[in-house]
Amino acid sequence: MAQTFKRGVLAAVFACSLGALSLAHADTSYPTKPISIVVGYPAGGSVDLTARVVGEQLAERLGQSVVIENQGGAGGTIGAQRVVRAAPDGYTLLLGSTNEMVIAGMINEAVRYDAQSDFTHIGMIAAQPMLFTASKDSGVTTAAEYIERLKAGAPGDYNFGSSGIGTTLHLAGEMINESTGTQAQHVPYRGVAPLVTDLVSGQLNFGVLVMSSGLPHVKAGKVVALGTTEKQRSPVAPEIPALAETPGFEDVDINVWFGLYGPKDMPQEVVAKIRGALADALRSDVLREKLAASGASLYAPDVDPVQFYKTESEKYRGLVELAGIARAK
Repeated sequence: MAQTFKRGVLAAVFACSLGALSLAHADTSYPTKPISIVVGYPAGGSVDLTARVVGEQLAERLGQSVVIENQGGAGGTIGAQRVVRAAPDGYTLLLGSTNEMVIAGMINEAVRYDAQSDFTHIGMIAAQPMLFTASKDSGVTTAAEYIERLKAGAPGDYNFGSSGIGTTLHLAGEMINESTGTQAQHVPYRGVAPLVTDLVSGQLNFGVLVMSSGLPHVKAGKVVALGTTEKQRSPVAPEIPALAETPGFEDVDINVWFGLYGPKDMPQEVVAKIRGALADALRSDVLREKLAASGASLYAPDVDPVQFYKTESEKYRGLVELAGIARAK
């Protein structure tokens, strides 16, 4: 009887040990199938480009294919919502940007997720500045001339265009208004293409464009670059001054950034593995060179994505309130 009992106990212990070993193996074997990175915008934009370049690098380091899934709509929030609802197993991730991760929840009552608590913040990837541009018909060729022209005019005499209300481009324009003490009227467009059309034709005075979208038009001589929106000049166009170099624009420091996110409650082991692969990719010349072509600069691998999010939220909350587009509380 005692022998039988001992054998039963040993068998149970052995079974538990096997189970623990199996669980440990499951944790360390991730990934065992392809990984999807959701992009909340159509193919061809800056978020999509970043996702594809990063996806290639993660695939090499994780040993599994990475599939980019474009699910555009509602300023990136439809794709973000899909990831919120996904299983937290590391096989559905989000390449998120400033709009859907910070701004959308502040201005749109239809956004049902909390970007701080409903995601696992895996890591920051890169950022690119915006270009503040002028129509050639405006006669303004420098940031200093911009301030002179607007301060000599009346409120509403001049306007600036962005790709829509509440976008990073819109808030960059509001930051310029605040820093310079001027008041250019915001004109929202449904995307960059019609904005550029009106800027080139002279129907729009000034425009805020993402570097990758605006630089080709500057180089083609269709619009005038007044400056970039980060404190430092962009390595991809060092000949264009940073707006902050001009007196009156010192407080202008804003960009479009990209990070990698997953659903909340992901296993720590899985998060650590993805985070390690991303950190290694951020140290590679390949990733740096490919993203630099679009005007983007990589974040250091040790940037804390949670603290980064908190800091950015504080900045954009102020800009949203300044623009008068904060949703009712």
